[in-house]
This record gives sequence, C-alpha cells and structure tokens, in this order.
Amino acid sequence: MRVLLLILTNLAVTMVLGAVFFALEVSGVLPPGQWSSLFVYALIFGFGGSFLSLLLSKTMAKWTMRVHVIEQPRSEAEHWLVETVRRLSQRAGIDMPEVGIYDSPDPNAFATGWNRDSALVAVSTGLFDVMSRDQVEAVLGHEVSHAANGDMVTLTLLQGVLNTFVIFVSRVVGAVVDAALSRGDDEGRGHRSTGIGYGLTVMLAQMLLGLGASMVVAWFSRYREFRADAGGAQLTSPHSMAGALQSLRRVQESADLPQSMAAFGIHGGGIARLFASHPPLEERIARLMNPQRPG
Repeated sequence: MRVLLLILTNLAVTMVLGAVFFALEVSGVLPPGQWSSLFVYALIFGFGGSFLSLLLSKTMAKWTMRVHVIEQPRSEAEHWLVETVRRLSQRAGIDMPEVGIYDSPDPNAFATGWNRDSALVAVSTGLFDVMSRDQVEAVLGHEVSHAANGDMVTLTLLQGVLNTFVIFVSRVVGAVVDAALSRGDDEGRGHRSTGIGYGLTVMLAQMLLGLGASMVVAWFSRYREFRADAGGAQLTSPHSMAGALQSLRRVQESADLPQSMAAFGIHGGGIARLFASHPPLEERIARLMNPQRPG
C-alpha cells in the first residue's frame, strides 16, 4: 500500500507539471504546438531509463560483481548465510531473497531487485574477515530492511520524476532563451536565431538541473540508510548493528563496490556531502544509539 501511494503521488506530480505547462501554452506564455508532445517524450525517457535500470538491477549486479548465487550451500558458512537471510526475511514479512556471495577483501554487502519480493542480498567474502557473525547478521538485517522498505522502487520513482523534470524544463528554458535571441535578431539584424542559443541553453540548464536532482536523490539515499540501520537493529539488535558500523568505520569504506550498490559509509564534508549517497558512519552510529537525534 505504501508503494502504491508513492506511485500515485509521483503520477500526480507529473500530471500537475504537465497541466501547468499546458495552461502556459494555451494562455500564450509559451509558444504553442510542441509542449504536450515534449512532456510525453520527457515522461517516457525520464521514467523509462529508471525503470529499465531497476528491472535489470539483479542481472547487472550478478554480472558486475561476479556474484555466486547460493542455490545449494557448499559450506557451513554458506548454509548459515542462507538460513540467516531466510529468518530475517520472514521477520520482515518479505519473500525469501536470492542470497549470494562475491569475492572481495573489502567488507561490504548490498541488496537490489525490482521489488521487495524479488530481491538479491549479497555479501563480500571480506565481510566475514572483519566482523563477528552477530555483526554480519546485523548487516544482513540492514540489507533485508532495504528490500522490505521498498527502497529500490521508491528511489527509482523519485529518479524518474526528477529525470522527467530535468528533460522537460531544460528544453522549455532553452526555447524561451532562443525565442528571446530570435526577437533580438529580428529587430537588430533582420534574421532569426540559428538555434545555437537553444542547444547551449539546454545543455547548461540540463547540467545545472541535473546537479540539483542528484542532490535530492542523494538526500533520499542518506535518509533510507538511517531507516535501514534502524531496521537492521530491530531485526537483530542495536548492539550488533552498532558493532557492525564500528567495524566498518575502522576499516573505512570499500573501494570496489559501485556507488549505486554500496551498503556502507561514503564519507565527505562540505559540498561533497550534498552528493554523498550514504551518511558518515559516525552519524549513523550516533543516530542508531539515539533514535530521537535530529538528522
């Protein structure tokens, strides 16, 4: 129900955006004849790319990270891993995810998949080298919480809305600037703009709006990390979750996991923090120990 409400909210936002620009076209503020089709174009490409990425997320994760999906456990550690994810997913109320392991000395884990009941939870071999099993279980609880919260879907919907906004508004701004340049050419030199103003303005506007959209996505990503930490603590224990974060803080963040799939700790301050998908580990530990602490 929560995801359905979010989908309806996103559709409402895009419909309102389309209605606003349609009204501007009808009222003559914007030149007629192209904005409705442009909005449909922006909607298709804005959401299309995001949802295609979501649908292919498990396949791409298995391929890029060389994940070995555990179908028949080959060792006691793999058997423990599968049974732990099974137990945590039952507590979280989701279907059993695929469970995988990939070879890397860096301690990390990720969850991905196109919906909460079709997820993949994978861990690195290095995770077992720096953590106790209680802490590894907390990490698995964190990742199961990502799936249970529907984070993959909600992030895709948010990205789709922002992509649509960036594509559409950048072209509107480009058309307005080009129209202004064209009027100046007509009055001053007797010929119209060649469209260079439109192209350059669209590129600049898309870059600036894209940066703003990236900050919004990063903010939401940081927010969902706090929620997943709380979920991991609830599924296991706050002590185990805090211990896992402390262990990761000691070894720092992993170097080989793509940002879109990283489970823990991207550090940064100042401007860099605005684009960080994960809060600093010290903030995550403080929030976990004091849930009422403002973020």
